[in-house]
This record gives sequence, C-alpha cells and structure tokens, in this order.
Amino acid sequence: MSKKLDVWRRYKAEGRKLSLVTAYDYAFAHLAAQAGLDGLLVGDSLAMVVQGQTDTVGVDLHTMCYHTAMVARAAGDCLVFADLPLGSYEGSPTQAWESSVALLKAGADVVKLEGGAEMVDSVAFCAQRGINVCAHLGLTPQRVRQWGRFRRAGKTADEAAQLEADAARLAQAGAAFLLLEAVPQELAARITRNSPVPVIGIGAGPDTDAQVLVLHDVLGLSERTPRFARAFMQGAEIVTDALRNYADAVRLGHFPPDAGATD
Repeated sequence: MSKKLDVWRRYKAEGRKLSLVTAYDYAFAHLAAQAGLDGLLVGDSLAMVVQGQTDTVGVDLHTMCYHTAMVARAAGDCLVFADLPLGSYEGSPTQAWESSVALLKAGADVVKLEGGAEMVDSVAFCAQRGINVCAHLGLTPQRVRQWGRFRRAGKTADEAAQLEADAARLAQAGAAFLLLEAVPQELAARITRNSPVPVIGIGAGPDTDAQVLVLHDVLGLSERTPRFARAFMQGAEIVTDALRNYADAVRLGHFPPDAGATD
C-alpha cells in the first residue's frame, strides 16, 4: 500500500493528474482497475445510486465495510478510499479511530471524513496511529439536511478564507489527502498549489491533482447527472436495449436454444 501512496505523492510533485471513480462492488471495481484508474472510492453515495435513497445520510458503517471488502478484492494497483458514514466518527477522535480501523480491516487504504476545523483533532488522532485520512471540504453531502439542499461552497470571501484555513490545518494535522467538492475553480486551484498533500476535486475545476466522479455518472447510468459531471457513454440506453432484447428473445422462444441443438 505504501507503493500506492508513493505514486500519488510523486504524481503531485510532477504535476501529473490522477483519476478515481466510485465503486461499490467487485465487478465494477475490477473493470475500473483494468482500465488503469489510480483510485477507487467506496462512497456513501451508494445510498443514492445503489439503494435509491435521496441522500447519503442513511448508510451505516456495517454497510460501508461490506462494500469496501468487495471493492478491495478487485482493486489491484488502485488506492482504495472508503467513506466514514454519518454518525460513525463525529463524536470523538476515539470513535473516528475505531470506525476507521473497521474500514481498514475491510480493505480500505484511506478513510474519508467530512468536515473542516472541527475534525482536526480526529484527523490528528488517526494519523498518529497510522491511518491515512482524506479530509472532505466544500459541499459535504452528509450535512444536506442541515442546509436543506445541495449547494456550492466557498462562494463568498469569508467562506473561501475559511476553506483555505481548514485545508491548511487538516494537512498540518496529518491528513494524507484533501477532497474539494463543489468549490470555485480559482479557490480549488489555490488550495491545491498550497497543499503539501494531493488534492482531489469533484465539481471543483481542472486544477486539482486528481478528479473523482460517481461511476454511474461516468457510465451514463444515473437518472440525474450533476452539471459538473460527464457521461462518457450512454450506459442506461445500452443496458435497457440489452435487457429488452433478452426479454424479447424469451417471449419469442429464441432463448434458451433448443436443448438438442447444444449437444
């Protein structure tokens, strides 16, 4: 795993970009690893894209460990990030440590938690005990019910200054990575330039060290794709056509073939 981390650090130093997608099971993790991606994120977004929930709030630690184990088995050279779900880390540094250990035992290389200055003590506690932590700043989806909607962060001067200060404090506390979601491009670029650790962006412009997208958005499988995402294939149409062709073949008696024809 240290080799995987070394690649990320070297790429940042060399200005080379890295790519991640979310992954929730063995099959898609295996395909992503074969495609040469640099990282896989077992995101609590599985609540929305796999379970059909309206936000990420309903996922628990057991579920995250279950999906992390599947992804880790197929990850190959990909660095495996896993989300700490809401309620599993905010109570104390000890709680964050215990939940992080559960994800590491499931196969994660890095654990991700949401929050700024209020998470500094937990990041430091975990980092001092050998946990690779990714600190998630900007739009933090676990707090969507507090805000009432998903919204961009860092749009005002005060918000931008707070994000920059939080990023610096978290890196100083021992965070191995930062993730910036839905923040202005110039702000993300500035934080990336000043950060001693790799910065991952989603909806934060092209200047971060790495980019992550939800797998279902990349494959065109999502019912609604965020404005900052891009579908690199029309997967929903392809899959629907395949299933429709299968159903038609069954109804018309074209599948399965006659048993005698396969002997």
